[in-house]
Amino acid sequence: MPNPLFNESSIEKAGDSWGPPQRDQDRFEVPRSAPGAPPVNDGPVTPWSQQTMTVGGTISAALVLFTLLLVSAAFGWAATQPGPTGPDGVQQLSLPGLAMIGVVVGFGLAITLAFKPKWARVLGPLYALAQGFAVGAISKAFETAYDGIVVQAAAATVSVFFVMLVLFRTGVIKVTDRFRRIVVGATMGIMLMYVVSFVIGAFGGNVSFLSSPSLLGIGFSLFVCGLAAFNLALDFDLVERGVAEGLPKHYEWFAAFGLLVTMVWLYLEFLRLLAKLRSN
Repeated sequence: MPNPLFNESSIEKAGDSWGPPQRDQDRFEVPRSAPGAPPVNDGPVTPWSQQTMTVGGTISAALVLFTLLLVSAAFGWAATQPGPTGPDGVQQLSLPGLAMIGVVVGFGLAITLAFKPKWARVLGPLYALAQGFAVGAISKAFETAYDGIVVQAAAATVSVFFVMLVLFRTGVIKVTDRFRRIVVGATMGIMLMYVVSFVIGAFGGNVSFLSSPSLLGIGFSLFVCGLAAFNLALDFDLVERGVAEGLPKHYEWFAAFGLLVTMVWLYLEFLRLLAKLRSN
């Protein structure tokens, strides 16, 4: 699923949700000393402080979420059992009902966190567990049909992550306002297309090029993989900006959650792309 979380409004919400206590000029006035009296002394003043977001804290939160995702994926993998061999000689799989529940729950948690980033410390791990089970089941299905495809997709995902990180840190890729608008707009368009295809599929229809190994289908998957990679640049940029602007500590979990969403999306798109390439 595309990453709809990191956008200007989300970082503005986080920035507006905290700040030093403001003095109410209408209710409090500085008392004046009587003539000849010693000056007013309120005692020692404790400076106001707030724990803020750090890169190290974001990495720690991301490691926790990815660990939970992998553990849950292992259970999803084990719960997906091979079924009978079809008339075409291809072995069918019986996907557990929890896999679809995991997808629905994960989508609901993602939408909730888009509006409630403060809840990421609690809902982020729940998303990792729910989505991880679904990812494990889907991975088992692809692995049964195409031996070794899961390792290939995982290696491609990790490689793209580090390449994009290097390109971002070295300034080769610069996240400008124009770049951000293009990537977010294209991502929302892909997201809408997936929703429409899901609705069509629910009524027995099929958007053929989404799964077809044709040149159009492969080209579309390449485009989506590239778009997911550019979303990583947006994720890195907003983590960097969040640290620079001193956003509150809980935003580390929201940032880690956004990275997790993008990485899961990229991995699933690589599975789809590799399956198309190996079908030819």
